[in-house]
Amino acid sequence: MSGKRPYLVGLTGSIGMGKSETAKMFARLGIPVYDADAAVHRLYEPGGGAVDEIAHEFPGTVNAGQVDRTALAERTRGESDGLQRLERIVHPLVAHAQRQFLDEAAAGGAEMVVLDIPLLFETGGHARMDAVVVVSAAEDVQRARVLDRPGMTADKLDHILARQMPDAEKRAQAHFVVETDKGFDHAFEQVKQIVAALHARRLKEQRLA
Repeated sequence: MSGKRPYLVGLTGSIGMGKSETAKMFARLGIPVYDADAAVHRLYEPGGGAVDEIAHEFPGTVNAGQVDRTALAERTRGESDGLQRLERIVHPLVAHAQRQFLDEAAAGGAEMVVLDIPLLFETGGHARMDAVVVVSAAEDVQRARVLDRPGMTADKLDHILARQMPDAEKRAQAHFVVETDKGFDHAFEQVKQIVAALHARRLKEQRLA
């Protein structure tokens, strides 16, 4: 398998659905996982590739050499084109980090990789995937999880959800769905079944190629 392109599995889900925990389940099964949020965090840390550009574009949002995520979020919400300007800075850098991850996975002979991308559908990234897995939970469970986070309010949650495709639409477009409101042991069993199904699909496609 060394050098061949790994099977691209997009992992997504709205806030509070349990996507991060589900990504860890794939990792537990030995599958390389690319975390888009973590990539952004690294870009915002001291020495990160986005710090200087954000400091120039959004004065006052960088302190002690790192991006103040709270200040940046407030700034982008308060400007009509703020989010678009931020995305023009961050997206190319994240794409570069993703390419590096894929190159390393291919060189290591990985059969498949998971790309954990919160706004996969919203940015059109699902079109590049060989399969899409959506992480889901009942709305009341989702809201309870998110509102339990420090500093979160109902207004902030509604603002976040307004940027995300409704869960029902994501589920309708997914190849697989992981439900996390029945417990994470149940979710892990679903993940194992998905990995087995993807492995079988990959082998079938290779035989037909």
